[in-house]
This record gives sequence, structure tokens and C-alpha cells, in this order.
Amino acid sequence: MGLALATNLAHAAYELNLQTPEAPIADQIYHLHTLIMYVVLGIFVVVFGTMFYSIYAHRKSKGHQAAHFHENTTVEVIWTIIPFFILIGMAFPATKTVLAMKDTASPDMTIKVTGFQWKWEYDYLQEGIHFFSNLATPREQIDNKAAKDAHYLLEVDHPLVVPTGKKIRMLVTADDVIHSWSVPAFGVKQDAIPGFIRDTWFKVEKPGIYRGQCSELCGKDHGFMPVVVEAKTPEDYAKWLAEQKAKMAAVVEDPNKVYTLDEMKSKGEKVFTTHCAACHQASGMGIPGAFPALNGSKIATGNKEAHINLVMNGKPGTAMAAFAAQLSDTEIAAVVTYERNAWNNHTGDVIQPSEIKALRK
Repeated sequence: MGLALATNLAHAAYELNLQTPEAPIADQIYHLHTLIMYVVLGIFVVVFGTMFYSIYAHRKSKGHQAAHFHENTTVEVIWTIIPFFILIGMAFPATKTVLAMKDTASPDMTIKVTGFQWKWEYDYLQEGIHFFSNLATPREQIDNKAAKDAHYLLEVDHPLVVPTGKKIRMLVTADDVIHSWSVPAFGVKQDAIPGFIRDTWFKVEKPGIYRGQCSELCGKDHGFMPVVVEAKTPEDYAKWLAEQKAKMAAVVEDPNKVYTLDEMKSKGEKVFTTHCAACHQASGMGIPGAFPALNGSKIATGNKEAHINLVMNGKPGTAMAAFAAQLSDTEIAAVVTYERNAWNNHTGDVIQPSEIKALRK
């Protein structure tokens, strides 16, 4: 009974076609796909229909003998010209669609997206707003300790927010390995390559939430790197923009503020859960053979300057990323403090934001 139910659920989620297009380019891609499928279907019917008819109608049991013939210029010209025109007929709309996909001229706004292991950073270049977008699916669901919701592994803490009816140009790059920013409903899939900037664009016609994923195998948590875009009307987008600017102004940090150990541990636990727990685990025990443990490690209990340097600058040749550009002075100070005083680590060290600020210079 349970197996039958699971099978029915799997069938209910099975898709046979592309997602419903929600952007002009996606609409073009969808119709191109449909056109090519009809052409391929027509070729299939003609070729295999002729073949099966010939096999059936001229079979040996009816007394037919195999014909012996050689070159026939007329036949060869026909079976060369017809495919040629078919290919030209397919190439014209395909080329038109590809050129439209690459036409990023005259955008209404430009957003830079940077892929990290395993999150996205969005920079609104004209507005001075930037934030990271992390997986928001609860750890309990991932560990099969809680029921999975409808958007399992397709939800984030901060979605990309854009206005409807505007041409959005996306500048896509990566900080560590190759990622791929993809939203099927927009017809967008652009590789994010370290050291290079590629661009793409989309225009959303209807307000709503649209989901995608990193579609380039980028490491251990490749499947935990969703893309979520929330499209708002221009009026609602303007309100959201004003709210974001107000929030940024409200959370401007004082690098000279002195925090207590408990304050930094509380802040650091949140940073660790968002940025570090995927590799080092919430228990601090890491993953043997892949990611080192922090609980009782020489890094987390030894020289604090070396610990800070590792968090800020990473370790070349390993999966340890540099967080200097991803986290603020307070966040780096907090997460280092947390790692040095969590689990079985009790160094008593309290790293202050001013120490991180000094190191950046």
C-alpha cells in the first residue's frame, strides 16, 4: 500500500514538457521547441511509415524479389535538397531565438549575480543594494526529521526581487567554481564562471514567485543552491526598494562597538548555521575525509589570528572559501568567536569587529 502511494505521488509530479513560459524569451524557446518537435515527428512518420510499409507490402512471403539497382541521380538530388530546405526552415527560427536571447542591449536595470559554494550574491548596481540568497529549507526536512513542504530545496531567505514589465540584465560570474544561474520559466540558464562575466536578460510579465536552481555540478551542496525570483508590480517594487534602503541604513554597524562573549556567540551561531554548517555540520564534527571538524580542532582552539585569517582568506586548493568579501566585520568576528567557544571549545576569546576592520587594511 505504501509503495503504491509513493508511486502515485511520483507520477503526479512527473512532467513531460517545458515549464509554462513566463517571459518573452521563454515563450520563444517554448514555441521553437514545439515547432522542432512537430518537424521531427513529421520526419519520423514519413521515414518510418515508408520503411514499415515497404517491409510489409513487399515481403518475401508475397513473392517479391529484392531489386538490384545502383546510382540514381534524381533520387540522390531529391534526398539532398529536401533535408537541406528542412534544415534551413529549422535554422531560421532557431537563430532568431538565440540572437534574441543574447540581446542584452538597453536594459531597464542591471543586477550582478555571483555564485558561491553554495549561495548567490545579488548586487543592484544602480541602487547600491546587495545581499546573499541562501537555502531556507529547514535542516530537519533535509535530514528527514520533518515532513517536506511543497517547495523543498527551492526556497531561500532573500529572493531576487524585480519589477514586472522591465528588461532585467543579469551580469553573471562566480567566486570559486563554475555555477549556473537558471530559471526555466524565464528561459534563462547562464553559466557563472570565475574570472569571467557573462550576461543574460529576462522580462517578467506577471507578478509572482519563480523558482530555479544552480544547474552546473558545483560541489557537495550543488542540490542546495536554489534560485528564487519574486516579481512585483513597479509600485510594489518601489516600496520594496525603499524598505531595503531603510534597512541597510538602520543596520550600519559601528566597528568600534565592543560586544560581550554571549552577544558574539549568539550572532556567530546564526552566521555559522547559514554559511558554515553545510560543510562543518551543526555539531562541529565536519565530514570525515572531506571537511575537517572544528570541535576540538587546532584551528578553533589555537592561535586566533590564524583562525581569523583562515575564515577571511580561505585556503587555496581546498573547499575552504574566503569570507572576507561575503561577511561584514561583525559577522566574521562573531562566527570566529562562536567557533572558539562552541561545542567542546572553551577558549574564552571574544573577537571584536575592530580587530577584523584593522586586518582588512
